[in-house]
Amino acid sequence: MTTAVRNSDTVTRDALAVLQPTFDGTTAPPDWLPRQLENGMTGVGLFGRNVVSPEQLTGLTAQLRDAKPEVLIAIDEEGGDVTRLEVHGGSSFPGNHALGSVDDPDLTRAVAAELGRRLAECGVTVNWAPSADINTDPGNPVIGVRSFGDDPELVARHTVAYVEGLQSAGVAACVKHFPGHGNTSVDSHLALPRIDIDLPTLHERELVPFKAAIAAGTRCVMSAHILLPVLDPDRPGTLSPAVLTGLLRAPAADGGLGYQGVIFSDAIEMRAVADTYGLDQGCVLAVAAGADALCIGGTPSDEAEVLRLRDALVAAVRTGELPEERLHDAAERVRALARWTAGARRAAEGPVAPAGNIGLTAARRALRLTRPHEAGPWEPPARAPYVASFPPVANIAVGEHTPWGVGPELERLLPGTTHGSHTRADAERAGPDGLVAEVLTAAGDRTVVAVVRDAHRHPWMASALDALLAARPDTVVVEMGVPHAPPAGALHIATHGAARVCGRAAAEIVAGRRAED
Repeated sequence: MTTAVRNSDTVTRDALAVLQPTFDGTTAPPDWLPRQLENGMTGVGLFGRNVVSPEQLTGLTAQLRDAKPEVLIAIDEEGGDVTRLEVHGGSSFPGNHALGSVDDPDLTRAVAAELGRRLAECGVTVNWAPSADINTDPGNPVIGVRSFGDDPELVARHTVAYVEGLQSAGVAACVKHFPGHGNTSVDSHLALPRIDIDLPTLHERELVPFKAAIAAGTRCVMSAHILLPVLDPDRPGTLSPAVLTGLLRAPAADGGLGYQGVIFSDAIEMRAVADTYGLDQGCVLAVAAGADALCIGGTPSDEAEVLRLRDALVAAVRTGELPEERLHDAAERVRALARWTAGARRAAEGPVAPAGNIGLTAARRALRLTRPHEAGPWEPPARAPYVASFPPVANIAVGEHTPWGVGPELERLLPGTTHGSHTRADAERAGPDGLVAEVLTAAGDRTVVAVVRDAHRHPWMASALDALLAARPDTVVVEMGVPHAPPAGALHIATHGAARVCGRAAAEIVAGRRAED
């Protein structure tokens, strides 16, 4: 059965309006992009591949705005481990877990406001942040330090503070990953996670931060590619009418959250969706389910892909698979968001004073130090130490290009510091004792600073650390992930994240002095 389409040009423009593709390039958008913005596309997404410096990014976004003054320019800038603005150097802001560990909503609001100021200065109008996921599964491979914590009320108050801070700078917040990605042991970039919880638990735990963010006026919410059988036994949240329309949009009287802003999909090409449905059909099902803006972010798009996805949406309208009214409603919501961001940008015109080193201040406050009971105050090493990093494989959200650790920061404070990376492949080759022997050979008689990240999730890392501490009990341990394992070492420093400022704050403790701000 087919339905009559009243105005094919309107439908085509609506189909383009919901697509939010990404692209390659740092100096100028590809030729096709301004053309499709003129044809009805509303916005684009930016990733680290588009960023060299704030000045360069400002020039790039200005060219997009020349093509369409109300263009939406979105970026995935959480701060902390997930940074695009500072992908090549590490973030000036700690991430959510560090902020949650401090538990000062005013600090979170100030950090988000300064991050928003920098984004707005670079021409960005939407930030796909913050993560409102509750870190209920310590083995979660993709959320971890991207979460404010494991307590629903704590996560809720910091999500609200982050939304308020970000939007005070005129940048739309996009709270993610609805209805909650924290209770998973599977990365949805790679496969489809399944969460088997009942409806009361969902409302009392996972949904608490989202309800708070909606009440605080978040402009956007991003869906999660997760399967919740209690709501929909067949389709992941991004493609599920029960999740997006029945839960997120429905009024409270009908058991929903009553959200009326823009629903972004998580990246449609992630394998949790694409492996089963394909990109074209995934786009159709997402809009039909209630999504308004489709993030196509993992790989750069080209014009052929954008036109193919546009045509898939138009064809679905013609066959009746996608109601024309639903597509038009989605497009209108996205256009309204674009108008809001343009107005917010105009209202915020003029210089805004930077908030100093608020990110470093927050990172310092987030540190948690543990010494053995019998030990006295920490005495910094008399000689430059050896930093032994035990890096896990980076998850896809973080990426492989952002540096982390304490070695370079410690070398600034204690010249002569050296550092080495000791990987899982090294552990499998040499075994824990052999790996530790290599560390000790490199260290000689210097103090060893062992840097780990989520040691509780990586048996090889935990085994190597245990062997190192058995051989050298005076080792300093810096945990830059979720500090779920018991603290150990002559000094244990939990940074609650691996942002550059977290590494700097930890290095200051080890060295016994601060670097110049």
